[in-house]
Amino acid sequence: MTKISDYISKNARQNVVEAIKRANDNNEYHALLSLTEERALERADAVDRGEITGRLAGVPFVVKDNFLAFGAPTTAASRMLENFKAPLQATAVEKLEAEGAICIGKANLDAFAHGGSTENSAFGPTLNAYDKTKVAGGSSGGSAVVTALDIVPFALGSDTGGSIRQPASFNGVIGVKPTYGTVSRYGVVAMASSTDTIGCFATDAEDAELIMDIMAGKDDKDMTTLPDFFKPAEAKSGLKIGLIKDTMTDDVDPDVKQVTLDYVELLKAAGHTVDEVEMPIAKYALAIYYIVVPAEVSSNLARYDGIRYGHRAEGASTLAELYGKSRDEGFVTENKRRIMIGSYVLSSGFFDAYYLQAQKVRTLLVNEFNKLFEDYDVLIGPTTPTPAFGLGENVADPIKMYLADIMTVPASLAGLPAISVPAGKSTSGLPIGVQLVGPRRSDAELLALAKSVEKA
Repeated sequence: MTKISDYISKNARQNVVEAIKRANDNNEYHALLSLTEERALERADAVDRGEITGRLAGVPFVVKDNFLAFGAPTTAASRMLENFKAPLQATAVEKLEAEGAICIGKANLDAFAHGGSTENSAFGPTLNAYDKTKVAGGSSGGSAVVTALDIVPFALGSDTGGSIRQPASFNGVIGVKPTYGTVSRYGVVAMASSTDTIGCFATDAEDAELIMDIMAGKDDKDMTTLPDFFKPAEAKSGLKIGLIKDTMTDDVDPDVKQVTLDYVELLKAAGHTVDEVEMPIAKYALAIYYIVVPAEVSSNLARYDGIRYGHRAEGASTLAELYGKSRDEGFVTENKRRIMIGSYVLSSGFFDAYYLQAQKVRTLLVNEFNKLFEDYDVLIGPTTPTPAFGLGENVADPIKMYLADIMTVPASLAGLPAISVPAGKSTSGLPIGVQLVGPRRSDAELLALAKSVEKA
């Protein structure tokens, strides 16, 4: 796979033309919903003339199609926003463009980022980069696949409960979910505002470090952003690492367990100490997540009513009918499922029993992480319980689909940095990732650790 450095100091127009050709040559994966070819070539020419400079001058990249970006519609892979033209760009995109990067297209995803396979896209699923009969993962499946196929050296995604890490694992690339608030969410279609984070996919930890360094920092347009704490770091020696025992049960695929143990041996060989640790509350994380997140989803999707912007149904005779028809036509089944769950847990008589209780247990989860980090620098475990599953395999069983996120949601609920690193392959040749989780604001240290293992 090519790195960002392979594009630097080369002709920018040639970089863009070749990236667009690779995108068109790999159409069968359905990783991209649209190309921003005209704007990308204009920016490339400006780079070649010396009018645009920076650390990423002339480097092509792709953004998940829930990021507002110029040059193509921002659809969130939904009929609701099928023809929506962004009036502004996401802060993350603006920061990358300020360093000379060139967006060439918008990547496929589960509609409104609701899903773990990219099968919930209103425009069709993305196929796994290693096996076209398998899912790409989700919700940022398209971004993972364009990186794995070497169409571009990096891509942007959003991670609410595993939407970067899980597809990164399924497609054999680095996937970074930063500390909550590291990167501005301004200009990204909201899913669940208390866990949404902006991260990236890259071919290795060094490139991911550069992208995160550029995107991180305070943004006055997003009051949840943190001051810029991200500073590239050197790997520390003699770290204490906890292998989460609760992620290595008999329910986990044997290949996934073996690859994780092999990665642990690499860490030990590098001089780090690895102990098994227990995190019994982790088994409740998925239940917490699927109460808290749908509640926030139902609130955030209320703005799509067929009146202000987005899809508007024809033939409605009353306002209530217009709302209902527009939402029925604009949302996919998974969107409706989450809206209904969220509305239910927030409703009178059920708020205390479900939502409030889930938030209390969420606090216990955070406390348990904090307690572990008193003794350990990093926690490790599989990113997902299995390699990529088959297309259509879990579509009829939402619970089975949700279980694919069981290892990624705890870090999301706690707002912790977590990265998925390629660690090996299954006996059938499918990629398997290992997840590294650190305390808040230890993002650079996690990437430094991953970088040191890559070199080893």
